[in-house]
Amino acid sequence: MINRMINSIPLELKLVRTRKDLKRFIRVQFQLYKGNQYWCPPLRMDEYNTLCRTKNPAFEFCEAAYWIAYRGNKMVGRIAGIINHHANNRWNEKLVRFGWIDFVDDTEVSEKLMDTVTAWGKEKGMEGIHGPLGFSDMDNEGMLIKGYEEQSTLASIYNHPYYVTHMEKMGFIKAADWVQYEFSIPPEIPDKVERLSMLVREKFKLRLIKARKARELLPYAPKMFNTLNAAFNELYGYTALTTKQVDMYIKAYFGFIRPEFVSFVVDEQDDVIGFGVSMPSLTKALRKCNGKLFPFGFLYLLRAMKKNDTIDMYLNGVRPDYQGKGVNALYYNEMHRAYIKYGIKKAITNPQLEENAKALTIWKNFNGRQHLTRRCWIKHF
Repeated sequence: MINRMINSIPLELKLVRTRKDLKRFIRVQFQLYKGNQYWCPPLRMDEYNTLCRTKNPAFEFCEAAYWIAYRGNKMVGRIAGIINHHANNRWNEKLVRFGWIDFVDDTEVSEKLMDTVTAWGKEKGMEGIHGPLGFSDMDNEGMLIKGYEEQSTLASIYNHPYYVTHMEKMGFIKAADWVQYEFSIPPEIPDKVERLSMLVREKFKLRLIKARKARELLPYAPKMFNTLNAAFNELYGYTALTTKQVDMYIKAYFGFIRPEFVSFVVDEQDDVIGFGVSMPSLTKALRKCNGKLFPFGFLYLLRAMKKNDTIDMYLNGVRPDYQGKGVNALYYNEMHRAYIKYGIKKAITNPQLEENAKALTIWKNFNGRQHLTRRCWIKHF
């Protein structure tokens, strides 16, 4: 009865125009997933900085517009429309991206949101729509299609199961899937990984960067992103990060990483040819502070960084000329040592494209399971 009464109120989409509107846009998911034990709240400050035109350097080559769906005074959905001109030129396509999509279980809401972004894209000469995608691959992407009763992480999207039904009803089909793994940390490093690590290190004259403090990694951070751009270049929808984007990510994250959970492999020229970046899980801390740094959120986050038994594996990559040569075993082996030393019991990977076989083979050496699958949907006009 209550739902019928709510649905009788006219649906209205409002374009985000002001700073206040943008904060409301960010709050939609906090309203929709309040009390959901599997959702990981994002850090609100990071969301704002990503979506704000004056703070995100991606706006040098991207256009974006955001809408909030209302029934009366109640927010019932949201969506972002993004046109990444670098990506469209890179892949010779004319696609508008949708992202930051959330909605109640009401097809009128989901259809109106998608129709609005579609119309905006058509006005700008686009010929299709795909997502959920962000401005770059550093943003969360992919709609959850498997693993609704699994804990989400800071670097991944959570959504209700009914989203998939809505997407299929609107005629969207699969463009790409990402998979995630969860595995227990063995108390000892597998002999196979240990041996391979030693062989690769000696054969190619590689070394690992040993850092006691995060700032000691800073000289290698730009080189890591150069390798990331090269390693990810052929992955779905990827576009290389610009110098300004790289500078932003270094300033935002390299100041507080724990260097023992980061591994850079360098060659004789001191270039980073492989890397693994992981951090203690912030999921519980973000749930506790509801995505807010103040007044006490930063304390919860600092505590999670120092005392934790779960690790989130954010980024890893190998320069193309070294791929398939076992370099990933070298940096995973080093991080595994740190996990054992600091009492890490469980690790969760970031989403990886299912066809990215080179990145996935390493998990065969661990006791893990594929527990989450995410999808990028596409529809041509």
